[in-house]
Amino acid sequence: MQVILLERIAKLGQMGETVKVRDGFARNYLLPLGKALRANEANKKRFESERATLEARNLERKSEAQKVADALEGKSFIVVRSAGETGQLYGSVAARDVAEILAAEGFNVGRNQVELNTPIKAIGLHKVTLHLHAEVELAIELNVARSSEEAERQAKGENLTSAEAIYGVDEDALRPEDFFDPDADRDLEDE
Repeated sequence: MQVILLERIAKLGQMGETVKVRDGFARNYLLPLGKALRANEANKKRFESERATLEARNLERKSEAQKVADALEGKSFIVVRSAGETGQLYGSVAARDVAEILAAEGFNVGRNQVELNTPIKAIGLHKVTLHLHAEVELAIELNVARSSEEAERQAKGENLTSAEAIYGVDEDALRPEDFFDPDADRDLEDE
């Protein structure tokens, strides 16, 4: 199907271009969301008459997205979740969770603007990309931890999945004598 794009769409084209897309993509996404028009003479004339307003609206959306991006630039958000000793989360952190965390901090970001190909399933520092507009993209940092104290330690660069972090035991300093009592064998031999 041939469509006229009403806004810039990544990996597809710029505003005003006539592109060929699959029928389902046009019918289910581009046309219902007002991102494109069917390519015919009437719609070409309509697009040319509305071009100035579409460009102004696109510029306004871009400037709003840029303001949000400037406010979010370099920010880190703490996500507290329960996890096992190895750092594996009992649940996960998905795009919906990221959108809710940002909304709680006062940022209006939709879950479809969060690029998270697979959910986060382990504690640690994770980079998440946000697509606020076709031309505005930024990365934020999520600090996923078991508690806010652990999040602070993680932010300083500490690895919280080691035995030292969990139990306060230095793995390298352990010796066999710490686990095995040589005198215990002698007691058994005497009996």
